[in-house]
Amino acid sequence: MVVALMVLTAVLTRITGRVSVVDTIWGLGFIAVTVTAVLFGRARLRANEGEGWFSYNPLDHSGAVGRALQQNDDRGILLILLVLIWGGRLAWHIGSRSHGGGEDPRYTELMGKGSGGLIRKVLLPQGLAIWFVSMPIQVTVVAGHHVSWVLWIGVALFAVGLAFETIGDAQLASYKKDPARGPVMDRGLWRYTRHPNYFGDACVWWGIYLVCASSWPGIFTILSPVAMTYFLVFATGARLLERTMMQRSGYPEYAARTSMFFPLPPRR
Repeated sequence: MVVALMVLTAVLTRITGRVSVVDTIWGLGFIAVTVTAVLFGRARLRANEGEGWFSYNPLDHSGAVGRALQQNDDRGILLILLVLIWGGRLAWHIGSRSHGGGEDPRYTELMGKGSGGLIRKVLLPQGLAIWFVSMPIQVTVVAGHHVSWVLWIGVALFAVGLAFETIGDAQLASYKKDPARGPVMDRGLWRYTRHPNYFGDACVWWGIYLVCASSWPGIFTILSPVAMTYFLVFATGARLLERTMMQRSGYPEYAARTSMFFPLPPRR
């Protein structure tokens, strides 16, 4: 599935002439992987329990196999819903924002540095990132174990993260439309963190991890949200964007009083 997504991304990059199309595919890629993993997980669990890949009756949950499948189905449906909401919103937001625009300066800089082409610099790292970050989902959908209170903590954390992303993006869009705006966006959530959308993204994937950790094998995939947080803060997210933003008038002063990632009261 990930390989097919990267092939599609390469085709779209050639058609649009923009490497930044990968940002739109990012959210859609997780949706595709999650749906595929859940469907495969249900079939795999049936096969492991000796019921055959296609013999399971979804209305019969009387036995142990049925109960395990029902719990697995509930978690799987929840994961699809969560990832669909997050990935769909992100793809729509990025796609609509970049429609009709030019190449993202970050990718212009990336493609201009060093050796290697689109596959090595962009597609391979993105494909591996989607595969690794979604590992909790891939593991938990074949578990079929009980659903615990940890799941609901994960859902709550996901909701917090989605709110930060959605509200932060809306506030930034409103700021850009304001003719009387100041040189730097420091309103709303942006008063407490310079990157509320990246912080929200991290919360989303820690929340999804907790949903998956409610099934015992999922707890061992903790490196996946750690990796996502690293990407958002150090690799392709906040730190990379800061290099450009620090050149803008008023941004260094804003950075001096505002937390880069975790929301905190402004420093005086």
